[in-house]
Amino acid sequence: MLSDEPNPGARPLKRDSEQKILSATLRLNNNFLSDLTGLMDTLSALYAEPTRLAWLDISFNEFQHIHPVLTQLKELRLLYLHGNRICKLSEVDKLAVLPFLHTITLHGNPIVTERDYRYELSFLPRYTIKTLYVKYKARPAVCELVFLTQQVLKLRLGSGYKPLLSCA
Repeated sequence: MLSDEPNPGARPLKRDSEQKILSATLRLNNNFLSDLTGLMDTLSALYAEPTRLAWLDISFNEFQHIHPVLTQLKELRLLYLHGNRICKLSEVDKLAVLPFLHTITLHGNPIVTERDYRYELSFLPRYTIKTLYVKYKARPAVCELVFLTQQVLKLRLGSGYKPLLSCA
């Protein structure tokens, strides 16, 4: 697998003198992955600074659990987990050790059927829950919940908090 070159994008990859990738982004989406064993070895082989990974897209795979390797990515800021098979809030709680993580996407996982999952996640420090889908009949109650959650986050995060949605 390491002999394969990444698919070419719109721009060529920047590389260092050892031909390692200079990037803080990795997209492993849509690959039927269910395990991240060996991720750090792969990152070390391909990336100049593997521990500086800031954006990881592992959406649309087969993950049921948060692999312990994710907790080693201390610079991680954005984590796309949507379209997987995560069922328990306790799995997402494992990510609380990541000091810079501010965005997680979880829609399309069985976890979204858990009652009030967005409400519970929104009170975890630093997290911004993206993509709130609201059915029109539930809109007033959800908007009130969103408003209250945003007020709490504004108090916790101060002037740096920028709401992602509006129920106007």
